[in-house]
Amino acid sequence: MHIAIIGTGYVGLVAGTCFADSGNDVVCVDIDARKIAQLQQGEVPIYEPGLEELIRKNTRDRRLSFTTELAPAVARAQVVFIAVGTPEGESGEADLQYVLSAAEQVGRAMRQYTVVVDKSTVPVGTADKVREVISRVTEVEFDVVSNPEFLKEGAALDDFLKPDRVVIGAESERARKVMGQLYAPFVRTENPILYMDTRSAELTKYAANAMLATRISFMNDIAVLCERVGADVDFVRKGMGADKRIGYPFLFPGVGYGGSCFPKDVKALVAKGREQGLELDLLRAVERTNERQKKVLVQKALKHFGSLEGRTFAVWGLAFKPKTDDMREAPSVEVIEGLLAKGAKVAAHDPVAERTARRVLGDRIRYTNVPYEALEGADALFVVTEWNEFRHPDFDRMKALMKSPVIFDGRNIYDPSRMRELGFTYMGLGRK
Repeated sequence: MHIAIIGTGYVGLVAGTCFADSGNDVVCVDIDARKIAQLQQGEVPIYEPGLEELIRKNTRDRRLSFTTELAPAVARAQVVFIAVGTPEGESGEADLQYVLSAAEQVGRAMRQYTVVVDKSTVPVGTADKVREVISRVTEVEFDVVSNPEFLKEGAALDDFLKPDRVVIGAESERARKVMGQLYAPFVRTENPILYMDTRSAELTKYAANAMLATRISFMNDIAVLCERVGADVDFVRKGMGADKRIGYPFLFPGVGYGGSCFPKDVKALVAKGREQGLELDLLRAVERTNERQKKVLVQKALKHFGSLEGRTFAVWGLAFKPKTDDMREAPSVEVIEGLLAKGAKVAAHDPVAERTARRVLGDRIRYTNVPYEALEGADALFVVTEWNEFRHPDFDRMKALMKSPVIFDGRNIYDPSRMRELGFTYMGLGRK
């Protein structure tokens, strides 16, 4: 098929590359000329394991190309994916200006029957708005489909190429058939394509992310309770997860969720409920717990040291999760801002996110090439992102470098009893 992808952000770039890798002719369109020039030269503006190699392969084989010219790409496309940003509005709702602007341009450029796909995360009713916008500017036959993405940053290629399920919201059999053919190579192991109406598909994405965010905040509340009553959250987690009705995924306490999806999508779902006269109190509590949790490490440091003025701290991990350079809503920002506000100095290391972090935090902190450099003269270490290379460090070397052997572990990656045996003052989350 001939496919056009409007928007070369995280979702658009991954989707376009994976569709090209299954044999389709894909053109990715973006208004950012600098980004398009980078991609044309084989430079990928985001970090995602395996993506750069796959882009280069499909560009070399001429199945994947990049352009700033929307009209020619859409004119020859059978399927057009809208994968532009939906930033958070003033009241938490998703801002659809970029989606609707893209839809109008697509409508003006279509020359044949086209399936227009909402790939961006959009609130319920967006497909109807997109259909209305396109109908005003063209008489060409088309269908609008909702096809939400379920990609985990750091594992996006596997998620796309081997999906748990593909959700397709379509109102016509013709559109369902086109989308089924497009996704057939990715569901050969019988993982389902779930066909439904567009509004149900739109809500499915928000509901899934809100459920995962709820599990995280629930475990963070339990971790706080464990500390108060003298229990160990790791034992509690294992006891809960063994119940097949619950399972283990997303039961790990930490310093809060971040990224481009969970914070924004929970807020958008709350806003949509309020628009319908419904207060989604559970999700509002999920938000409150998450905001509280991002502050917990600094609070532990204040309780331990009394004053943070003039102290130096090391931070391991800046991205909101491992295997990405994404700093959107990253807990590390809240931790570092809290330390700086108390008069402390910060030295930080992240395997891939330094460039992104500099755009967020500037030169107010010191960045190091290796994790041990951040520990030199540090009063304590804050572990904020659970990169694999942080799990088994040289603890003797760490002690020799640090001014005092104190660890605030925001991801519970170390065993408390072993840390005590090694001579560290160790504070995790909900650990006994």
